[in-house]
Amino acid sequence: MRIETYIPGLSKNTVDIVKHAESLGYDALVSGELNNEPFLPVLVGLEHTNLIVRTGLAIAFPRSPMTVANMGWDLQSFSNGRFQLGLGTQVKGHNERRFSVPWSPPAPRMREYVQAVKAIWNCWKNGEKLDFKGDHYTHTLMTPMFTPPPMDADLPPIYVSGLGPGMARIAGEVADGLLLHPMCSLPYIKEIILPAVKEGAAKANRDPKECELLWGGFIATGETEEELAKAKRDIAARISFYASTRTYKPALDFHGWGDVNTQLHELSIAGEWQKMFDLVSDEMVETLGFCGSGKEVANNLRDELSPICSAAMWNEIEHLGTDHSQDERMHDLIKIVKA
Repeated sequence: MRIETYIPGLSKNTVDIVKHAESLGYDALVSGELNNEPFLPVLVGLEHTNLIVRTGLAIAFPRSPMTVANMGWDLQSFSNGRFQLGLGTQVKGHNERRFSVPWSPPAPRMREYVQAVKAIWNCWKNGEKLDFKGDHYTHTLMTPMFTPPPMDADLPPIYVSGLGPGMARIAGEVADGLLLHPMCSLPYIKEIILPAVKEGAAKANRDPKECELLWGGFIATGETEEELAKAKRDIAARISFYASTRTYKPALDFHGWGDVNTQLHELSIAGEWQKMFDLVSDEMVETLGFCGSGKEVANNLRDELSPICSAAMWNEIEHLGTDHSQDERMHDLIKIVKA
């Protein structure tokens, strides 16, 4: 199983951060999209390390498939095959009110988005005529002037992010992998996600193993009771944010926590952040994440998660690249997971 870590948005420390991550034994770097542009840190990671580097995730719908295809092609060619494209949908409110993008059902639109990017890449790679026509995207014009130089590397794999069975089916049907939402617990993955991936793969006559699962959930470690309690409360704060989103309610219903979702949503509207944290129980933290000493968590990731997932995100180190106090410990824990 690959061990990955998240790199923050582009800054004057990014080069040090990615080099530090490689020195600790991480296999891949992941650049997300919060208050930053996700593709720029990817280029730095590819230039200054030999690691796999992925957008994890880039929000798809505000970007044209052609624009994303161009960026993905250039990054893959530049790195000789180490780029991975991770895409997500975001929720309706952010698409409409933050990005000013019309909203439509996300799963079928994401299917078409992935198919459009692949059609563009196949045009450039294999010389196929570009003739993609869908309900949301149409790409039918490509001239030699706008065709990128040939690329020796294989086409980048495409991963889609998802929490529910709908997006899991899409991943199984058209993508190379599924970026599991942090709210996907191990039981939820086994009972909801895996059957949906298999269903999507069957629709496309694919082997479900062609769609790998990448875990990006919660980890809380501590070598003393006090350290572990603090780490778990930090995770509770993150869970309270995710669990307040109404569209995530089915994942909470799976565990019998639907009422918590309703309460958290109401508190989020009121700005009652501390009360939100207090609603997240230890049971929720321990069910959704891996908690314990560093070695306990490393062993559990290896024994419980690696049979299902190809990669796991471990983001325990804050300010990666500047704080070296935990370097030896983290290096040893990564070795345990990969043993």
